[in-house]
Amino acid sequence: MLVSNKESNFFLLAGPCAIEGEEMAMQIAERIVSITDKLNIPYVFKGSFKKANRSRIDSFTGIGDEKALKILEKVGKTFGVPTVTDIHEVSDADMAAQYVDVLQIPAFLVRQTDLVVAAAKTGKVINLKKGQFMSPESMKHAVQKVIDSGNNSALITDRGTMFGYQDLIVDFRGIPVMRSYAPVIMDVTHSLQQPNQTSGVTGGRPEMIETIARAAVVNNVDGLFIETHFDPANAKSDGANMLHLDLLEGLLTRLTAIRQTILSFEN
Repeated sequence: MLVSNKESNFFLLAGPCAIEGEEMAMQIAERIVSITDKLNIPYVFKGSFKKANRSRIDSFTGIGDEKALKILEKVGKTFGVPTVTDIHEVSDADMAAQYVDVLQIPAFLVRQTDLVVAAAKTGKVINLKKGQFMSPESMKHAVQKVIDSGNNSALITDRGTMFGYQDLIVDFRGIPVMRSYAPVIMDVTHSLQQPNQTSGVTGGRPEMIETIARAAVVNNVDGLFIETHFDPANAKSDGANMLHLDLLEGLLTRLTAIRQTILSFEN
């Protein structure tokens, strides 16, 4: 498995919500690589090459597919780290697979069989985001689609379950359930989104990032997913729930200490 080479620590998928340009992507990647190298955290750079699921038609969707994918490729080659991006259409799978190491299936699309199969057939690692409308148990079927397509490299990412119209709740009972199907990642930042706001711009509760992350690490999650930016207030997508880049090292330092404590009890 691409991201399971250091069993003593969780792995990390982190980066901006969307690729806004080369300079910002390289700046964020360089900072995170320096932190994860210091803390011995296996790292995958995350960035969406386009944003297809938007509340409003005038929301930012991207800088151009090929342009953004080439930036992801450059990040991977420059810093020697794997990269992940989400895909939304069957035609995206082969295109994105030329540039990145992990293909991510968005939560709203994880039941789209054609999309999951197309991604799996590229041979890349497939990160399946649990639908906000799905139980942990139902994710075994998404994983099985990947396996039945000849690909044994699947990951599951939990990003909360819809609770009411404008809130998501993380049920940590789902971690051991889904770990029986595939390695599990906790999407810390998206699970704190507050969608369906009257403004058409998704809100969030970033002050709760550490609470969710700590609980996930204590409950033996395999990886963490954190969207981060050096200027969340002016990010072009999901700024309301992203972690400020300046806070990442302190958070990961504390989480790594918690993981080591948990491992000491289990050994």
